[in-house]
Formats: sequence, structure tokens, C-alpha cells
Amino acid sequence: MEPEEFDKKFDDGEEDMIDYLDLSTARRINQITKRINVDFPGAIVDELDVEARRIGVTRQSLIKVWIHERLQAETRKQDRAHQ
Repeated sequence: MEPEEFDKKFDDGEEDMIDYLDLSTARRINQITKRINVDFPGAIVDELDVEARRIGVTRQSLIKVWIHERLQAETRKQDRAHQ
């Protein structure tokens, strides 16, 4: 499909465009992954594993989501404090 046709279909909004995309090569722009190491006490790792299994995700995914949620909450708290 030519880009112009894709753009028109997208702009018209009458068709789900996901079928036209190759998601195996999709990337988030300006989101570079950086590896870090964090040491946790064994008991905390065990608790993380229990929670991760309970909701069906990996330990790493759980940690990333929780840290992201906390950072967003802190940002909102700071925004309210500066209003």
C-alpha cells in the first residue's frame, strides 16, 4: 500500500489500521533502555515473585510498572504543590 493510501485510510478513521502494520519492528521513539542492577533482600524478592505470579507478569515487569506508577504519583503531587 502506498503511503498516501495508508494516510487516507487512517485519516478517514473507518478502518482498523493495525493489520497494515508490522509490529515486530515497532519501537518507541526516544525510549532507550538502560540496564541497572538493584539488590533486594531475599524476602522482598519472594514477595515480588508471589505478586508477579498472582497477576501473571514477570518480576521485572512488575517492578517497572510499580516504579513508573510511583514516579507518576510523585510528579502529580509536586504539580499540585506548585499550583
